[in-house]
Amino acid sequence: MSDLSNTSRLPDPTPFAVQAGDVTLRGERSGAGPPIVLLHGLTATRRYVVMGSRLLERRGYELISYDARAHGESGSPRDSAAFDYADLLSDLEAVLDSLELERVVLAGSSMGAATAIVFALARPERVAALVQATPAYTGSAYTDPEGLASWDRLADGLARDGIEGFMDAYAVHLRGRFAESIERLTRQRLSLHDDVRALAPALRVVPRSAAFNGIQRLSELAAPTLIVASRDEGDPTHPLAVAEDYARRIPVAELVVEEPGKPPLAWRGAHVSRAIAAFLADHDVHS
Repeated sequence: MSDLSNTSRLPDPTPFAVQAGDVTLRGERSGAGPPIVLLHGLTATRRYVVMGSRLLERRGYELISYDARAHGESGSPRDSAAFDYADLLSDLEAVLDSLELERVVLAGSSMGAATAIVFALARPERVAALVQATPAYTGSAYTDPEGLASWDRLADGLARDGIEGFMDAYAVHLRGRFAESIERLTRQRLSLHDDVRALAPALRVVPRSAAFNGIQRLSELAAPTLIVASRDEGDPTHPLAVAEDYARRIPVAELVVEEPGKPPLAWRGAHVSRAIAAFLADHDVHS
């Protein structure tokens, strides 16, 4: 079913601003019904979880999304080190409290997926269900010297030359038959930030930050969890093996992934939205 099956026009999203410490977080909410909070990945914006799809609103859910600190339209912290998962947890809690959302579905991608788990472990009573899109966190802070050097090169290029500097450093990752699509989507994603250079500190801190200590903690998650994975050919930075490990460890979990040879599922917002709607219906999830 297409998310255009109901052709009536949905109202435009309502913008909001929430103060979280010294950072102003900007976002929007739309639709009516059980709330789903969308949490995007590093260098993305609030659009990049369901990619602008409005299927979930048509299915009777409210969508709440916001740009993470220094991303999109949101402000940056005075402290350039204030980008670890404790900061992202505080931001999420500030948004929920400000909007008076007591219990929600958290749908996160990559960095947002880890943030959702941090919150679910700390505040399980406030999480009705989880969506983990392309999770990459393996239970401990990233320590591989070569990998961290790669993140630092991206940060250096971004701080020095903006989008072009980032893309120069990112070129080594552009290989395979999806390379052209990845480059186009990356440029598009970076162009949506008010101050793209403000992302540089986040590129240094987030990969070095520990979301939760120990992959075994996934077994503590009480919320039913949908895991949206992508195969390594199209998205090698979010290994399918990590998603499969999440599916084995989380007590109530379902894994979905594209067919071999197809574009990554996580890039296709309407497909992701349909999977979320079906999962929530199957598990009778209400806020």
